[in-house]
Amino acid sequence: MSSQDNTHEEPFLIFGSPLIEQSEIDEVVACMNSAWLGTGPRVAKFEGDFAAYQGISSTQVAAVNSCTAALHVSMVAAGLEPGAEVITTPMTFCASVNAIIHAGLTPVMADIDPSTQNIDPVAIEATITDRTRAILPVHFAGRPCDMDAIMAIAHKHKLVVIEDCAHAIETTYHGRKAGTFGDFGCFSFYATKNVVTGEGGMIVGRSEANMARAKVLALHGMSKDAWHRFGDQGYKHYQVVEAGFKYNMMDLQAAIGIHQLARVERTWTRREAIWNRYMEVFADLPIGLPAAPAPDTKHAYHLFTIMIDEGRCGISRDAFLDAMNSRKIGTGVHYLSVPEHPYYQQRYGWRPEQWPNAMRIGRQTVSLPLSPKLSSADVERVIAAVRQIISPSN
Repeated sequence: MSSQDNTHEEPFLIFGSPLIEQSEIDEVVACMNSAWLGTGPRVAKFEGDFAAYQGISSTQVAAVNSCTAALHVSMVAAGLEPGAEVITTPMTFCASVNAIIHAGLTPVMADIDPSTQNIDPVAIEATITDRTRAILPVHFAGRPCDMDAIMAIAHKHKLVVIEDCAHAIETTYHGRKAGTFGDFGCFSFYATKNVVTGEGGMIVGRSEANMARAKVLALHGMSKDAWHRFGDQGYKHYQVVEAGFKYNMMDLQAAIGIHQLARVERTWTRREAIWNRYMEVFADLPIGLPAAPAPDTKHAYHLFTIMIDEGRCGISRDAFLDAMNSRKIGTGVHYLSVPEHPYYQQRYGWRPEQWPNAMRIGRQTVSLPLSPKLSSADVERVIAAVRQIISPSN
């Protein structure tokens, strides 16, 4: 009998598993020992650190409990009239569209550029009506939108711009950080994102007056936040000045984010290395690969999406997902286009065929693991699985 144990099975490779190090764990324990779990000093530090990373003033940021909350608050703070149209992309998570709806506004879709998979400025221009008041571009997968063109359209038509930067913490466009072009930028720190707090988000704003209102809206519409009311400076009375929301971030979340943000460039470098490895080893396969980052931009490398065309690959996208799962490798779909979902079809009469680029890509796309937690062996497992399922081109 062989002494070699052949019964060992490889663990399931979870898609988007975050890299948590001891510094985060220690900070969370310290936070719990401090008895300050809600919005307090660690949230303030995280806001200050994030502002410094973005190159803006600490008065221009507000931590919230999700990017969805950030989007919602930004649209309310922008003062857009009820029912006004907001143009966004059909290649996004439902939260982008739901936030528009919850703000009492009307979502309007503009198709994507098939190469960048970002919203197409030409399509934005063609979609503008006399009821359009805002553009909500999404920096898909970490690739910056064409912000020069989008801001030119916004200035021409006097439109508010709210950037969805859920994928784009490290992203830059022509030397400027994503999120600093528009009136507002909204970031995510969800468990799969490039900086993780479990759940969490951040609003950045160009106008300090708008940001002051956003901060009030994010915590019940109260004129003072909980830290200032209950801190060691003594009790402070507050006044409710608007019907706000319960969207504040907790110190427990910020305790994780402080150290995640401190490592953001190191983890970006690891994701870049994985991205480049995938691009190299998949070049001979009949799959669609991401476009190279454009000159004078920085891609956040949040998602690595490949396109599975059944005619070229000999397997459907969904069968590919199943095949990867059977090999214990988690994958994602980013995204089925928004008009594929029944709620929006029923409410707005949308049909996927109206946005053909987003429809095609949404039916072919697969996201492969791209976490800094992946070891080199994990990356090679992903590569081997893809190459087992998809044969090289002739």
